[in-house]
Amino acid sequence: MEAKQWTVQIFITEDGDDTHARAVLTTRDTAALTGRGAARRNPIDRPIPEIGDELAVSRALEDLSLRLHDVAADDIVELAGPVDAGPVQA
Repeated sequence: MEAKQWTVQIFITEDGDDTHARAVLTTRDTAALTGRGAARRNPIDRPIPEIGDELAVSRALEDLSLRLHDVAADDIVELAGPVDAGPVQA
């Protein structure tokens, strides 16, 4: 049995009321895959940076998840080969 390790690094930047996050997945077998997310504090809300971080990171991880799913789906299609749609009717 082989143990594999995949790593996700989270990068967070804040600029005023805007928070941006980048989630970067690295594996031994594939190129890095990146998900992005953002959050913006409503001016009437109290300034609690952790909430912006949590929202931006969760959105980056969701984006990363969708991108990883797309990669897996593309791999499945590629391995399945061409699909014969049957005879063409005029």
